[in-house]
Parts: sequence; structure tokens; C-alpha cells
Amino acid sequence: MPTLTIDAPLETVRGLGPQRAKALQEAGIATVEDLLLHLPFRYEDRTAFLPIASLAPGVRGTVRGQIRSAALRRTRVRGFSLFEALVEDGSGTIRVVFFNQPWLRNHLVRGREVILYGEVKPSRAGRRGLALESPQIEIPEKDGKDGRDGEPEGIHMGRVVPIHPRLPGLSPRAVRTLVHRLLRELPEVLPEPLPPGVAERRGLPPRGEALRAVHFPDAGTDALLLETRSTPAQRRLIFEEFFFLQLGFALQRAASDAGGRGAGQALQVDDPLRGRLRSVLPFRLTAAQRRVLAEIAADLLSPRPMNRLLQGDVGCGKTMVALLAALLVAENGLQAAFMAPTEILAEQHHRLFTRLLQGRGQPVGLLTASVTGPARRQVLAGLASGALKLVVGTHALAEEEVRFQALRLVVIDEQHRFGVAQRARLRGKGDHPDVLVMTATPIPRSLALTLYGDLDVSVIDALPPGRRPVATVVREATGRPRVHDFLRRQVAEGRQVFVVVPVIEESERGDLQAAASLRDRLQKEVFPGRPVGLLHGRLPAGERDEVMGEFAAGRLPVLVATTVIEVGIDVPNASVMVIEQADRFGLSQLHQLRGRVGRGGHESYCILVAGEQATDDARRRLQVMVDTSDGFEVARRDLELRGPGQFLGTRQSGIPDLRLGDLVRDREILEDAREAAHAVVADTRAGRAPAVLTAHLERRWGSRLGMIQVG
Repeated sequence: MPTLTIDAPLETVRGLGPQRAKALQEAGIATVEDLLLHLPFRYEDRTAFLPIASLAPGVRGTVRGQIRSAALRRTRVRGFSLFEALVEDGSGTIRVVFFNQPWLRNHLVRGREVILYGEVKPSRAGRRGLALESPQIEIPEKDGKDGRDGEPEGIHMGRVVPIHPRLPGLSPRAVRTLVHRLLRELPEVLPEPLPPGVAERRGLPPRGEALRAVHFPDAGTDALLLETRSTPAQRRLIFEEFFFLQLGFALQRAASDAGGRGAGQALQVDDPLRGRLRSVLPFRLTAAQRRVLAEIAADLLSPRPMNRLLQGDVGCGKTMVALLAALLVAENGLQAAFMAPTEILAEQHHRLFTRLLQGRGQPVGLLTASVTGPARRQVLAGLASGALKLVVGTHALAEEEVRFQALRLVVIDEQHRFGVAQRARLRGKGDHPDVLVMTATPIPRSLALTLYGDLDVSVIDALPPGRRPVATVVREATGRPRVHDFLRRQVAEGRQVFVVVPVIEESERGDLQAAASLRDRLQKEVFPGRPVGLLHGRLPAGERDEVMGEFAAGRLPVLVATTVIEVGIDVPNASVMVIEQADRFGLSQLHQLRGRVGRGGHESYCILVAGEQATDDARRRLQVMVDTSDGFEVARRDLELRGPGQFLGTRQSGIPDLRLGDLVRDREILEDAREAAHAVVADTRAGRAPAVLTAHLERRWGSRLGMIQVG
């Protein structure tokens, strides 16, 4: 009778050993369940036995035959050996070669029957004929073992064979053997973590059946369905993963809604206040901005704290909406903090807000690493006393010395650039403050539901009138002279130019020296007699202000910059964006950079200069930029091409480490799982799920959901 349970720690598994169990635990595999969710990443069809006479170079297949001769050969290279065997099956013979595996001479002996799987290649070293080099081996035996390690016959050959990712101390073959043994020792029917009826209503198999079918598919299983993770068994496990992730989000949201606000946090809105808010902006909001502002205002007036994602394309006016929300809070005597990812952007927001609010009795504080001495002490004192209602800053806002008297609204701009812990610390400086996270990187809905599962989503889906499309072209490095001629003409007509260079880390001295060298070369060879500026993140704040001030005023026609200008920099007279080595950037980052031009009334251009080593894949990415100016379409293509981790561009984004699901391929399953999870929470008292669900949720996600909620 099986005695193994699916939640058993690996150190209790027979034959695994404490050292190997510890290594697996360090790799995130701590229980039998964790190992069973370490799924095959591909499958090999080893069902059909090919006659040896039919083999040709490049064919991958399975043969069954008898060893006619075998020998171990030493080579001239010390410690290097070759084991060679000649295998025949009645139709012909083929050489089989193994490198540095002398122990095989004890198993592959003359007269023994073998099953081999691998790729057929021409023989080396001047020998005629074909060879199998280091193929997979199975040695059928009468007792059902394969003669190597007491492994059961038939799990490595004669079937669709799963190929598992390697684990510490375990080859894919060893993982396959261990998983097969665990599935055999577990009860036939495994505990069902999903709520009653959820799997049945969707035609999904029980959990135990699904795990067995995913690891060891039945004969006749469609290979294409396996490779695309579309079999019922795979869809069942993907649904389960998404369900518990979304259940965690739904429970977080229920707990947040039940948290309530602290005393004195209620907001009042009357006609005079509405009039003051409208008078701040020198233009009318678009219909999309008004709709989103109404959604945010409803949250601010609600008894439950706001958790909202505001996204929209480059230049759609998110910042103005956030400013009006912050001003609504400040006019009610409470405080709002606006956190930006870079000092340059924080300083620009501060200048803009200060100009718009001049004479209205609402000073705006600035807090970055560059704000020191008396200026810093003044801001800190104003926040602690409540005299300062509005503050803009970088991650410096999350530092321990920063204290608020009544923090009501936290706005996080380009939030994926911040560490999860930084966001959590800022949020913790108030009593259940409203949180508005913003991104100008449009995020496909499937990713938004996974990264921001406990947030409401608002989308500004229209650009202000007057924004012109930016003509985008790709140029080779050899075409720079033509590009430079075009830049000269644009500058001669009074336009301004950005030239962006790739910098992996702004602390890399070599990259910054390359940027400075490019500035010097442009100054000398392309724009003699005209000033060319240089902007990067390591410039002191005073120098940054001076460079940006000169460029914004039109006195600096050309600006060489790193990606510090990616978000928020607004110079309407800039009409050309040149991006050097554009193949080193992600699509969404290229779209952000392109959004720095086209903000005035002039024809605008984005020139993507491909690096000399640009790959075909990189060139296909660049072509997407030529084909579309829609940020949501760019983001969708970027997510498909690079996956969510690279799409976000940072490891600290808080995105869950999905083992099975794919946010692009499985978006319909994700939507279905989200609806099911929210229905469970809605049907339970006080937003609490049954203990069996929360126990599985804790095993699967543990403490990580507590960090995802701020991300």
C-alpha cells in the first residue's frame, strides 16, 4: 500500500539522501509536490522503432538491436576514452560511440539487446558509415528492469518521453526516474486543492490523473498539444496555478477593503473645490482623462483605500490626472507623496507642479538624494508637522527619517523601476493610504492581472489633440553619414535633436565614457560651432538642471543622453530621436524613448541605428517599431518576444515565478481562473476562503503574496 503523501518533505523520500534533499530545497524543491510540479519542458517521441537501414544524417529516432561487438579505446589525450559498439537489427548495422564513459563496458556487452535514441551523424575520424554519438540507452531485461540502475523498463524508450529541466545532482533521466517512482508510491487519488465542482465544470481531470498524464503521457497523446501545453492535463495544472495566485490577490483585496481609514481621513468635495481644481490646468482634459479622474475621485471618497493602476500610452496625460488627485487630497488638509524613478524626472515634476500651483497656497516639496542640508531639513520638518501637503521625490521618500503627519495618497510613477521593499516602506508611512501606481509602459491585460491582481485598472486610451505620429525608420551603422546630414538640416530649421546611447548601468564608467566620446565627436565633426550637451544619471543635480534648462529653452540644439530621458522629459521643439545601437533596447523602452518627440507642432522622426552585431531577432524587434506607433500593440509584441521578466526589465518587479502558466499563451485560462477565485471570496463570509484553500495557497506562494500586493 502506498504510504507517501504529496506534501511530504523530500528528506523523508526513500533513497534520496539528506545532501541531495538539501540541494533540491535550496533550488526551491522542498516537497514531493514541488518535485511533481517540476514539469517537462519538452517531450521526445521515442515510440517508433526505425530500421537501421533507413537511417540518414540528421534523423532523430529510436532503434532496437543487438550488440555485435564492443570495445573501450584509450586515446592520445590523457584521461580521455572512447567506448564503441556495433549494433545490428537485421536490416543493417550502426556504430555507437560514447565519450569518457568506460563503465559502459560492463553493461553494453556482446550479444545484449539494447534500445537507443539519438541523432544520426556521419562517422568521424575517417570511418565510413553512420554513427549514434552518446545516445540515450535502455537495456531491456526479462524482469522488467533495464539493467542499468534498476530503472523500470519503458519510461525512457518506446513512448513519448518527458525531458525535465536539470536539478542539482540530478540529470533529466534521473529526474524522470525519481518522478516515476514517486507517482507510483503516491495514492491513486490525490487530495483536490480546487473547490468542489471547479475542475469538473471546466472538463478538467482530477489532480492525480493530471500529474501522471503530464509527466508520462499515454500512448497516442498528440505531440503538438504536449509541446504547446494544451492537453487537458496541462490546462488543469495551469488553471490551478493561476487560480491560487488570483485567490491570494482576491483575499488581499478583501482584507484591504475591510481595513478602513483612520480617523480624520474623510474627503469633502464641493463646487468651489472643483472650480479650483479645474483652474490649475491651462488646457481642458480629454474625455479619457476626465473618465479616469472620476474613477480615482470615487476611490478617494470611498471608505475603502484605493489600490489602482493607471496606465496609458506615452504622452496621454497621466501626470496631470495624478496631480489633480494629489491636489484634491491637499485641499482637504491631508498629504500626498509622488515618487518618481529618477532624480531628473522628480525634478521636472517638481518644477511643473510648482509652476502650476504658484500663488495657490500649496507649496510642493522636493526630496531626492541631492537635496541636502537646510533644504532637506525644511522638507522633512514640513512633512512631519503636516504644513507641507505635497511632496515629489525619488526612493528617498521611503527612507526611515521621512515621516508624514497625515499621508493620504501615494502616487508611484513608473512603478516597475522601484524595488518592492521601497514601495512597501512608502505605503507604510500612512494609515491605509490610497495608492495610485502609474506606468507609461502599456501592460497587456494578462500581465496586469498577474502583476497587479489586487488593483483596479484605469486606462487613458486617447492622446491629447495635436499629438502627431512619429515617423520611424531603421538605419544601418554604415548609414550614419546620411543620418548626420538629416540632423544638420533639422537643426538648421530650428529643431532640436536627442541622441540616445545604450548604458547598461549608469555606474559603468566605460559606458559613460562612450557617451562622452560620442558627444565630443558630434560636436567636432557634425555640429561644429554649435553646442552639444551631455546628460546622464551620474551628473550632479546642478549640472543636470543646467543642461536640461538649456535644452528646454532651445539654446542647446543637440543633447546626447542615456536612458535617463526615457520618461517624463518634455521638450516640444525636439523633433528627432536618434537611438544608437537600438537593438540593445527592449521594444517598450524604444517606444518610451520615441515618445520624447512629437510633442510639438512639427513633423517628428525616430531613427533606430542598428548595431553592427545586430541579430535577425533584434532586427525583427526593430521592425515592430516601424510597423506601429500604438503602445499597447508594441507592449503585446514585446511580451510575446521576450517574456514578462525581460519585458519589465528588472528582477525586482515582483512578478510571480510562474512554473506552468504563460501570460501570453494562457491568457484565457488566467481570466477564467481569476473569475473563479473572486467568486470563491465573494461567496465566503468576511472575504475568507476555506482553510483547505488557504493552506494550499500558503504552501504554493508563502510570504511572496505579501510583497506582490505592493507591486
